[in-house]
Amino acid sequence: MDMKNVLTIKLLLVLAVAVTAVGCKRSGSNSSRATGWDINSRDGGFQYNTSFKGQEAGPGLVFVEGGTFTMGRVQDDVMHDWNNSPNQQHVQSFYMDETEVTNLMYLEYLDWIKRIYPPAEENFKAIYDGVLPDTLVWRNRLGFNEVMTENYLRHPGYAEYPVVGVSWIQAVEFANWRSDRVNEANLEDAGYIQRDAKLNEVSSDATFNTDTYINAPSQVYGGNTALTDPENTRRRVQTNAAGDPINVNATRETGLISPKYRLPTETEWEYAALGLTSIRSYNVYRGRKKYPWDGQYTRSGKRKVRGDQLANFKQGKGDYGGIAGWSDDGADITNAVKSYEPNDFGLYDMAGNVAEWVADVYRPIVDDEMSDFNYYRGNVYTKNELNEDGTVRIVTSDEIKFDTLPNGKVIARNLPGEIHQVPVDENETYLRTNFDTSDNRNYRDGDQRSSRDYRDGFNEMEDGSSETTHTRKMYNSPNHNVETDSTGALIREYDRSDKRTSLINDEVRVYKGGSWKDREYWLDPAQRRYFPQNMATDYIGFRCAMSRVGSKSENKNKRKN
Repeated sequence: MDMKNVLTIKLLLVLAVAVTAVGCKRSGSNSSRATGWDINSRDGGFQYNTSFKGQEAGPGLVFVEGGTFTMGRVQDDVMHDWNNSPNQQHVQSFYMDETEVTNLMYLEYLDWIKRIYPPAEENFKAIYDGVLPDTLVWRNRLGFNEVMTENYLRHPGYAEYPVVGVSWIQAVEFANWRSDRVNEANLEDAGYIQRDAKLNEVSSDATFNTDTYINAPSQVYGGNTALTDPENTRRRVQTNAAGDPINVNATRETGLISPKYRLPTETEWEYAALGLTSIRSYNVYRGRKKYPWDGQYTRSGKRKVRGDQLANFKQGKGDYGGIAGWSDDGADITNAVKSYEPNDFGLYDMAGNVAEWVADVYRPIVDDEMSDFNYYRGNVYTKNELNEDGTVRIVTSDEIKFDTLPNGKVIARNLPGEIHQVPVDENETYLRTNFDTSDNRNYRDGDQRSSRDYRDGFNEMEDGSSETTHTRKMYNSPNHNVETDSTGALIREYDRSDKRTSLINDEVRVYKGGSWKDREYWLDPAQRRYFPQNMATDYIGFRCAMSRVGSKSENKNKRKN
């Protein structure tokens, strides 16, 4: 090879190395592939968590990897409800509480509410009363259950038992509170909130709310560590060359603010209850699995525990636990969580113990023609209310709004520190094809108002007169009403009309799974029932869920490996 060719090859190698070096620099984790600019530069500019390793499960949660499954009835239908016809659905990955929310967990919530909004103050009394579980659900006209009425919620003997007497509305408020407390702790650990400020600086006028922190961080308590506690070695607030903080507050881009705790959707709950993760047989995939465990029976077939019941349910008339010391399921009412084996997702009591609230508004149909991906009925879209200067409007102590429910119970619609919410309007819906209104609970539920161009009509009253109505014809349910007179006394109006044709309306929610009061039939995750969202029972509890962001699997490289 002559010298000329050697020099040419050397030149090409040098150029290749240079190009590779430049390419590596521009494609690095802290260099933009769009502009080539530095990300997270100490001189300012765009700040982003480029080293995010994936979402971690929040306190109490386990990971449920999403997938497809057959939702609905495939076997028994002794009630002939025709409300759970089989349909194929796909669920995104999410997280779910490994157990039902316990009395101990709910008591922590009550303690926080009582400390921050002392019921001794007149303006706050209704807040605490509104979150208290209804302990009178244990009473029975012909049964002696006063020991549960007086002790079940608070006695240490029931600490790890599932909380009951909680309405759907109260369950949602608990989930909201839990979201704020978890994010509050995350930001404290990361140094964005002063350590122990959640105990020392919090008050009714200065609490932590996740949405408020994101939109108006100066409106939450605690200040910023970089400005008020420069000696805190745990802080992650960065400074530029001049020493000025460049990321004073955590944003979603930091990856530190987790999605909210919430009630699982009906589809998520049923998918998680079936626990299909380790079974790949054709029949199971097509929906032939009857219980959260394997097999067609409620008793264990394992040699060491053969014959033991796998869940807590009513075994027959007058039989809530079996014969003492033999064939006993270990409970007569509810039982402590984790008393029975979990399913393949690691979830306990997805059949038996207590039935559980889910997020969905009840309708007899699941409209898989409209949606077979993350199906959910109940969307009510809102947006932050803004002040005239464009800032978000924060609820203050004298702006708390209370709702009086049809059963007379008073609950707080918002709490100080939260952002006022208003329905979305034409600014968000104009010329959209995916939604055109704020309230979508009754969308495509088979009635006249489901049509896109529905207009309010006239409804003939019992006395022959007419009035403009917003009541749907198909689900014409009783309209009980409670009002407050000038003295503060409640005026209850019970709807005694004999022309009401249904108990279904926009305020009834689905609950899933059997309970200690239910026969074996209701243990099937496909079964569906409904109950008013503002009422509570001694057999319905709940657990929380959280959406997963990012990859479908916790092991991103599973397919590559």
